[in-house]
Amino acid sequence: MSASVPNNSGEVPTVVVSDSKGSDLLCFLEQLIPLGDKEYALMTPVDTPVSLFKLRENDDPELIETIASSEPILAVADVVLQEHDLTLLRSAVTLTVTGELEEPDPEELEEDSIDDESETYELLVSFKVEDHEYGLYIPLDPFFVVAQIVDGQAILVEGDEFDKVQPLIEAELEEREPLH
Repeated sequence: MSASVPNNSGEVPTVVVSDSKGSDLLCFLEQLIPLGDKEYALMTPVDTPVSLFKLRENDDPELIETIASSEPILAVADVVLQEHDLTLLRSAVTLTVTGELEEPDPEELEEDSIDDESETYELLVSFKVEDHEYGLYIPLDPFFVVAQIVDGQAILVEGDEFDKVQPLIEAELEEREPLH
């Protein structure tokens, strides 16, 4: 985003976002958005966000939206990622991966990517757990996190509150965009 909030050294500041379960996610602070008497932040994860899908033969992959951090599937994913010198983090909002990721080859993207609703994902790794195949996919669209800034702390905006503030934040961002 061009409207990032750089500090004096020109770097985008990082902020730790906490969710209601006490999980954290390190993010780049992209924009501050005041709405009424509250201040919100639009951020992107520092590490690469990934989504877990259950792969099914002759059918579209199924996105697994909620998964316990102790789930055995994630233990297998940990081992598979370690073979690629990557580490799976159980972060607030999303799973993330740290390490050196290879840039995707545009020719391979089509065969290893999936479209789920309006988002496109690229396959990072696939693995089997108890006769089921799973894949960790990287979203190719930007992954934004919305947090409220309370006493200098970034608190993840979740559930009903997110549904209420999302259109207000989008409207504010559209107002900030210069007209062409």
